[in-house]
Amino acid sequence: MKRLDPLIHEPLRLQIMSILYIDEVSTFNNFKIQLDTTDGNLSQHLRKLEDAGYIRVEKTFEGRKPKTYYYLTKKGREKYLEYIKTIEEILKIARGERGK
Repeated sequence: MKRLDPLIHEPLRLQIMSILYIDEVSTFNNFKIQLDTTDGNLSQHLRKLEDAGYIRVEKTFEGRKPKTYYYLTKKGREKYLEYIKTIEEILKIARGERGK
């Protein structure tokens, strides 16, 4: 069984990855609302995911207001699915379903 990816395993980063997996795109403000966290905390976690190549950032302007969009990269999607598969394997073991 593979080890859980420690970068994704952190709860806020797991939530970020899950949102992007489901919605495909999100904004900084949307994350803030959904995750009920501070700007600084959210920025730190987004940066770690970006630095690892798990997410891609696109900065634009709507009128004069800056808007930042986040997307899962191909690598991020693969790592997320690998993480979920590992969790499913752990749950099978916990339920006594290993090898079934």
